Amino acid sequence: MLNFVKSGRVPILRAQEERNVKTSVRGGLEPNGSYEPHLVVNELALQPGGEWSPQLPGWLVIHVTSGVGYWLHPRLNWELQMGAIILLSDQAQGCIRASQVGELRLRFFRIEPGKLIGLMSLADQALLQNAARDEKLSMRVLPANSQVADRLRELSSEKARNTLPARVQLLQLFLELFGAEFHQPQADGAGVLDARDRLRHLLNQTPVAELLELSFSRLVSQARCSPRHVSRLFTELVGVSFREKQSELRLARACDLLGTTDSKVAEVALESGYQSTSLFSAMFKQRFGTSPAKWRAQLKGNGRRPAKPVLRRLRIAA
Repeated sequence: MLNFVKSGRVPILRAQEERNVKTSVRGGLEPNGSYEPHLVVNELALQPGGEWSPQLPGWLVIHVTSGVGYWLHPRLNWELQMGAIILLSDQAQGCIRASQVGELRLRFFRIEPGKLIGLMSLADQALLQNAARDEKLSMRVLPANSQVADRLRELSSEKARNTLPARVQLLQLFLELFGAEFHQPQADGAGVLDARDRLRHLLNQTPVAELLELSFSRLVSQARCSPRHVSRLFTELVGVSFREKQSELRLARACDLLGTTDSKVAEVALESGYQSTSLFSAMFKQRFGTSPAKWRAQLKGNGRRPAKPVLRRLRIAA
């Protein structure tokens, strides 16, 4: 197994009896890990021969700051030289192993697209989810002489680390790793005659945060067709009904607020798009089997671990 052993401010992973740990990064996420801050630079050190299987939600950008290591995959292994950058999704399978010659030190930051509800649309989230499941995109290694490595080194300095400007630049750096995917201009919806295209355009342009508050009648008005037609088209495009998707997004937002803030349940309900605290509590209990207050207490260690929110895979059909 792998144990964290403190060495100054940098945690060191020691590989003990089970040296070849075969832990997949896919899926299984502990609830406690779901609510750790993202866009924050962390440090990690592996002793010679030590392994790390990152079981963290979202995407990781990892910088090899010293030493030599390897990315071990069931079908392909990569040598990681000092300065290299690894882009890793939570769907990738494999682990990082330090060379037997010396210690391997890493700096990394994590990003959870689902938490960027004020910045990303459903289409943006779908793009990243599809990339996370694509074997060619879910794990990439950039050389030490890349511009990304130089910028990450600057953002990881003690002076810049974990400041608001640094977090904004970390997000920009992450998006740039996807090349032109996020720089393609969205088609202008003006003059589009087909209702399906109008609705797709709306979903591509609307940040997820606005969907928390968006009423179905407002969506119908914007799509300029009948409620029944909008309902059918939304299900075809997204994979679930408007009500189901909105409920998923609201409850995921609520879990994030319950896990990361001390806001009262009534405040969490309002921030998550629920005008009624009683309705919020009823919906929350129906989904997770317990009340919001008890769920928060369980998350903090007072009892069983709570159920975690599970968002269906997003898709915006072509």
